[in-house]
Amino acid sequence: MNQWLREHGMPPITVVEKMDRSGNRLTLETECLRSCTLPSIAYGFKRCSQKHKIGPQEKFCNHHPLCRAVWQAGGRVTRFIGYDAGERKRYEHSRKFNEADKKYENRYPLIEDWHWTRDDCIRAIQEAGLPLPGKSSCFFCPSMKRKEIETLKRQYPDLYRRALAIEENAMPHLKTVKGLGRNYAWKERYGME
Repeated sequence: MNQWLREHGMPPITVVEKMDRSGNRLTLETECLRSCTLPSIAYGFKRCSQKHKIGPQEKFCNHHPLCRAVWQAGGRVTRFIGYDAGERKRYEHSRKFNEADKKYENRYPLIEDWHWTRDDCIRAIQEAGLPLPGKSSCFFCPSMKRKEIETLKRQYPDLYRRALAIEENAMPHLKTVKGLGRNYAWKERYGME
């Protein structure tokens, strides 16, 4: 992707990650293994994206000189959100908070400017000669569908084994859920390998 960005005169992707107090990368996988738990969504909460996606981006921007300069001048940093035209509900929910946000002005170009659906996005990506990105979730996400889990097991057996290790590690401590499938364990439904 960075090569394509360079070829089109755009800056490279800046990767931001959650870090622990010692400055080591803290992934959700590591956190689940250390605490003998599953991702919060398995228990009915939605904290993964906030903690491991949004939070690190916020921290990065809070320390970025250009963002700080905009805020010191009383402005708001423009942030582009990639909801497609089929995600109207997410868009409407998100927009409710935009006016109250003193730091960011959120823009939704796929909806507001181009009116692109997911199919339009796929077509544009393919026309640019780029590979289609995968789902933006962890390989052990309890929200994965059967087909996604089966594809993971078949195409990425090492990641599937790591998902089962998280599930197995949490098993002795589970009281309200049975595994990564919430009311079932992946290991029971899809087997070891």
